[in-house]
Amino acid sequence: MITLTTDFGIKGPYVGEMKGAILTINPEARIIDITHSITRHSILEGSFVMEQVVKYFPPNTIHIGVIDPGVGTERRAIIVEGDQFLVLPDNGLATLPLKWIKPKAAYEINLKKIEGIIGRPISSTFHGRDVFGPAGALLDLGYEPSRLGKEIDLERIVKLDIEPKKKDNFWILKVIYIDDFGNIILNLEDYGKPEYIKILGKEILYLETYGKVKPGELLALPGSHDYLEIAVNQGSAAELLELRVGDEVEVELVYKEG
Repeated sequence: MITLTTDFGIKGPYVGEMKGAILTINPEARIIDITHSITRHSILEGSFVMEQVVKYFPPNTIHIGVIDPGVGTERRAIIVEGDQFLVLPDNGLATLPLKWIKPKAAYEINLKKIEGIIGRPISSTFHGRDVFGPAGALLDLGYEPSRLGKEIDLERIVKLDIEPKKKDNFWILKVIYIDDFGNIILNLEDYGKPEYIKILGKEILYLETYGKVKPGELLALPGSHDYLEIAVNQGSAAELLELRVGDEVEVELVYKEG
């Protein structure tokens, strides 16, 4: 089973080309489109989406992620092997899904080997079709990743700086995702149950779900992805607070005394 997460969009031929490359190598491949609508070049957004996906897929699933603004440069194309596989550029995209696949080894894909397998030159601008898709197809056929490239230091895979930071009574948090409803997901887990939060000069009640406030009102809540979430009932918190993925913001969590 192969999943695809990209920023290709759906207007052009790119998704179809990548699927064709996969199916040429492995006609029986089961391909599942996660999304091709990651914000262009947003590695952080792509990493969050891939994290959520790997939590719910069975062992040995191959997850191909292509958000790759550095395509054709010296950045590595890699495979991470765990109880599932990640096939992606080494640009930080692996940061969040790594937490869930029990990684045990990583490999740098040898482009010459892939070129020999696909029988044509690799494009310098479309590694989704010519590198990551074929590598994923071969893994799905049972190839050992060591046949596709040399082992590299798992600890030296590029990681995004998304650890929450404490400053006095505040957290310095980063917006790691904004969904189609405008809900803001922040990089804080395991924070207990505050009474309310303070952000951008606003005090926002912390509640269980969206319908606990009137339409148009802000709330904070435990999102379905286990991160702190800020939302507007039937509205967009991102628009109201003017926040985007990657923005940093000071947040104070206020708990009941006693």
